[in-house]
Amino acid sequence: MIKNLLSFFLLFIAIGVHAQNAGNAISANNEVRDTAMKKDLIDIAKTLFNIKGRPRTKPGEKKVFFSLLPIGANVPGGGRALITSTSAGFYLGERETTNISNITFTPYWNLKSRFGLPLRSNLWLNGNEWVVQGDTRFLYYPQNTWGIGSGVEENKILVNYKYIRFYQNALKRIEPYLYAGLGYNLDYFINVRGEAPGLADFSGYPIGTATGENSFTSGVSLNLLYDTRNNSINPLPGAYLNIVLRENPGFLGSKTNWQSLYVDARKYISLNTKPHQQNTLAFWSYLWTGLNNNIPYLNLPSIGWDPNNKSGRGVDQNRYRGKGLFYVESEYRRDITDNGLFGFVVFANATSVTEQNNKFKKLHPAVGTGLRIKFNKTSNTNIAIDYGVSQGYKGFAVNLGEAF
Repeated sequence: MIKNLLSFFLLFIAIGVHAQNAGNAISANNEVRDTAMKKDLIDIAKTLFNIKGRPRTKPGEKKVFFSLLPIGANVPGGGRALITSTSAGFYLGERETTNISNITFTPYWNLKSRFGLPLRSNLWLNGNEWVVQGDTRFLYYPQNTWGIGSGVEENKILVNYKYIRFYQNALKRIEPYLYAGLGYNLDYFINVRGEAPGLADFSGYPIGTATGENSFTSGVSLNLLYDTRNNSINPLPGAYLNIVLRENPGFLGSKTNWQSLYVDARKYISLNTKPHQQNTLAFWSYLWTGLNNNIPYLNLPSIGWDPNNKSGRGVDQNRYRGKGLFYVESEYRRDITDNGLFGFVVFANATSVTEQNNKFKKLHPAVGTGLRIKFNKTSNTNIAIDYGVSQGYKGFAVNLGEAF
């Protein structure tokens, strides 16, 4: 089965890195700015409360486009919490030659023992010469785990820990749409404690599972990025390929020396028959694998723990964990109204993880649908309300921006 998965993945990458001509990026930028026929929640608020619009910005003037979503909803890993998701889109250079940057801050709290402070950024410098990526989190994160491999739905334990993450990457453009660079990655799992019989006995995994253990990893990464999209908040037609090779040596403080590889490919195909309409097929796949046997348990590839925590809609986060993980998803996106205020998506995905013998054996599918409400038409930010189902799980997810 692993040969079939790899063959399919290589085929997907070949589709995902199909070259886009330079005019695509410029026309995509123009489409983002041309919002005269569009409507969003900000327009509705202005009408309801008789708010007069500000004068238009001068050509080339920088401006920040905010989106805010205060809700009570499910959070990754299960349970409900108060969430305030704030997204800011802005340009750090000329719009004709620079992608839109974005910063997202999504604190949540369940009024008891669970909270999170995640801050993510994706910054495109003037002329797209550099891209700087950041992911900083502090989480108090009790979460179920099902052990290594596919597991059994009813066989799980709760694991409590605090988690600090600090990832920073800087990539330089070396060819049109192609970037290479280095990153620093820190993971610190504090006071890891599993319910009886304990995480070590339950998982049968000896690294990073001792009761009360602190699991610390510090490493560097080599990053290669190919990206013809101009807006990561709501990607327009284009392609994306991200390869991250991570090394975690002992001299940087890691408790064990281990390596991993993450390869992420995406493709967006426009089916538009009308101008300014969302009618898109989107495809996403990633392969995430450890390259040796010294990986701490909570650093093992796990569904929903991809860099953006967006994989596995319709699946409980952390449900599948193994030394290797393969994931594939497709989604159809379509506007319902001509002005783009409302839209919908339908999606399907499948996950496979290595079992205790480090072999892929099973695929775990999920399906779902979602509603899209345009919050900010200038940054093309949607409120995404998704409902997904899989074997043993069903639930809603609410976010600002698309899953991928």
